[in-house]
This record gives sequence, structure tokens and C-alpha cells, in this order.
Amino acid sequence: MMNIVRGLAASCLLLTCVAQTATAADLGPTLQKIKDTGTITIGHRESSVPLSYLDDSQTPIGFSIDLCTLVVDKLKADLSLPDLKVVYQPVNSSNRIPLVENGTVDIECGSTANTIPRQAQVAFSVTTFAPQFKWIALASARVNTTDDLKGKTVAVTQGTNTSQFVARLNTEKNLGMSILQGKDHAESFLLVQTGRASAFMEDDILLAGLKANAKDPASLTFLSDAFPSDPYGLMISKSDPSFKKLVDDALVAAMQSDTYDKLYTKWFESKIPPKGINLEFPMSDKLKALVKTPSDKANGQ
Repeated sequence: MMNIVRGLAASCLLLTCVAQTATAADLGPTLQKIKDTGTITIGHRESSVPLSYLDDSQTPIGFSIDLCTLVVDKLKADLSLPDLKVVYQPVNSSNRIPLVENGTVDIECGSTANTIPRQAQVAFSVTTFAPQFKWIALASARVNTTDDLKGKTVAVTQGTNTSQFVARLNTEKNLGMSILQGKDHAESFLLVQTGRASAFMEDDILLAGLKANAKDPASLTFLSDAFPSDPYGLMISKSDPSFKKLVDDALVAAMQSDTYDKLYTKWFESKIPPKGINLEFPMSDKLKALVKTPSDKANGQ
């Protein structure tokens, strides 16, 4: 009888070990690191209003940050990590992809466009926002369309899909523009405010945030033409499909409930820090369709 009990005990122990090994095997490198360290590192932007930026106390806030909080909550539940620690890592247009690739950042919660070339390096969640390209300029510059910028100096932010688009636009339309590159959106915007550039092209929502928080918003104007841009997603490593699934599941659940809509209203159609300005930026028909039928596809796929 004793031998039977010992045999059952050994079998149970073996099954437990096998189960634990299987569970560990189900975790990709990002999830395993998060579980082992009890920490997730979130990449954030510093001036991408209202998606990811710093408030007056230098704390990361914004629409994308709130979406990542939903991911953190799901990690706590799925990995049984109620005390999961969140570490914030500032990123910019130039280093955000390398920092995700090398594992310094587990998930980038900013304003990064999901493009086909970038998919060779990183993975993206389902679309979280759908912008378009616009120009912003000083009203005193008296420029109304892209053609008015012929032969002038314009600004873009280095490392962005927008900078690549402006370079192509300059060549295709034979505009002869001189292109200055700011290290981030704040610096590119400053080039326009100080008159060193006639206009700055970026995604419409980012420009709306910069304009709303400027000292004199009325001094700035949008040019009339707009161009299709690429959809935003939360950026993660290509090496962990199980982490991508967890991220997507958290976002889709928010879209299927009223959580996503409430967060959108909070950041795009309500007064936001630091100045309590309402961007009055209603959800586009394109984004409504993507919320109804979530997709992680880039333009052209």
C-alpha cells in the first residue's frame, strides 16, 4: 500500500513539473522576462499630445498610455502578478524601434505608425488610431497649400514615416524645398514658431495637440490639403506572438465594450492637461470602422 501511495505521489509530482514546464514553454521571451522580473518597461513619448506626453509633474500620460494600462491589467491577471511594477522609458522617433528590438522596451505606447517596412523589425497591435498627414504653419506666413511651399524651408521630425513621405513629395512634385529635421516633434514645431521653417508636416492629431498647447494657438494655421497616413498601433517585439495576442486581446476587449470609446472621449473630446484645452477631435469614420472590426494591417496590406 505504501509503495502505491509513493508511486501516486511521484506521478503527481511528475505531472506538476510537466505542467509547469508546459506553461513556461507557452511564454515567449517578453512574457517570460516580465514574469521573472515582475516588471514591464513601457516606452513613451514626451510631446505626442494627446497620445503620449508628459504632464506638469513629468509623468507620462495620454490615450496610448491609458491603452497600455489595460494591457498591464491583463498581464497582472493572466500571469498572476498583482504587484507588477511599471517602468517608463522615454523614447523618440529615432530610437523607439531599436529599443523594442533589443528588449529594453517591452511595449511602446506612443504614436508610432504601423508600416510594412517597420513590420520587418517589430510587431504591432491592432490599430489604435488612424491619422492623416497635414502641414501646420504660422498664419503670417500666408501659405495655404503644399504648392505654396515651393522653394521654401520646411520641417519634419527625424526617424518618422512623415519625413520619408515629405522627401518623396518634394521629389515627385519638384518643389525644391529645403528640409530641416527636428530631433522630436517639439523641436520641429519650434522651427515653425521661430520662423526658421515655413511649415511642419506631421500627423494631424499630433499637430492639433501642439497647436492647442502653444502660447498663441491663433497664430498657427493648418494648410488646406491633407494626405493619407499610416495607422497607429502599440509596438512590440516580433519574437513573442503570445505577448502580441495578449496585447490585442486587451485592446479588442476594450473596443467591444465602451472602454475604448470612453478613453477616446477623455483624450480627444474633453479638456486635457496641462492647460485644460479640448482638442475637439471627433472620431473619424475610418477609425470607427477599425474599432468595429479591429485589424493590425498596415496601409497597402
